[in-house]
Amino acid sequence: MKAKKEEDIKTYGAKDFRDKFLESENTVEHLFKSNSEHFFCLRLEDVNQLKYPVPPSKHICHTLLFITSGVHKLKVGFEEYTTKENEMILVPAGQIYSIDFMSKKITGIICQFHQDILIGKYGNREMLNDFDFLKVWGNPTINFQKQEAGFISNLLNRLLIEYTETGGTNLDIIQPYLIALLFEINKNAVKTNKTLTAATTLTTKFKELIYLHIKTQHQVSYYASILNITPNHLNKSVKSVTGKSPTKWIDETILLEAKYLLYQTNLTINEIAIQVGHYDQSYFSRIFKKHEGVTPIEYRKMIDKS
Repeated sequence: MKAKKEEDIKTYGAKDFRDKFLESENTVEHLFKSNSEHFFCLRLEDVNQLKYPVPPSKHICHTLLFITSGVHKLKVGFEEYTTKENEMILVPAGQIYSIDFMSKKITGIICQFHQDILIGKYGNREMLNDFDFLKVWGNPTINFQKQEAGFISNLLNRLLIEYTETGGTNLDIIQPYLIALLFEINKNAVKTNKTLTAATTLTTKFKELIYLHIKTQHQVSYYASILNITPNHLNKSVKSVTGKSPTKWIDETILLEAKYLLYQTNLTINEIAIQVGHYDQSYFSRIFKKHEGVTPIEYRKMIDKS
């Protein structure tokens, strides 16, 4: 059976997400203004209450959360990240994420923007290539020294004030401040990257390739050949950096995509198997049960679709 096109797979817009997951009192009009589908900037304490856990989901916008106090936990891909004071976590558009719990004690700022808002008078599409942290395979967490955190806080607070006063309509203010924010973040990210080992750089490239080819390529040897190294070298490098083998990364990526599709679409099990590169539904179901303890059908039945 032919799988449905990827365009049919549900990905949340800003309004869809808040209507489904945020408490009703936090979705009042004075928080989410005009153009909030493409840009908004709010205090975390104003929007940090969830109706129930957020299952594996994707978003059409980039999302960044800057924590000023407390501790925040977020699962990006299949890794859980803990973010605390003067740290930031970024969820690129298209990345799978989930939230089991959001503390009411954290403070900070959440800024969400569609990449098109960066393109225009002060920016261009090529500029987006400078920001690895906005790519699905990038490092989602960044920590800042006190002075750098002050710069980030000032830029976010300026965006917060502008959004509060005019919504997302005044791009002559929003666009340059947002671009400055991204370059300020990037300066810190580049500092971190300069200290990376050869194994870490190789692992990052491997993770990028998984994202690009996971629906068709599941063999470690395939990725090693693209990287012009032996499978043994790839295995040692990835395991030394992440504690997991390349095979484990491949399997987890397949399962994550499958769980996302089970949650957010009405695709059949066979169609989902094809979407993740398994053309034998029974084999896919066996692999899924081996890792999750239940079959894909049983897993879907556990989902509360209300």
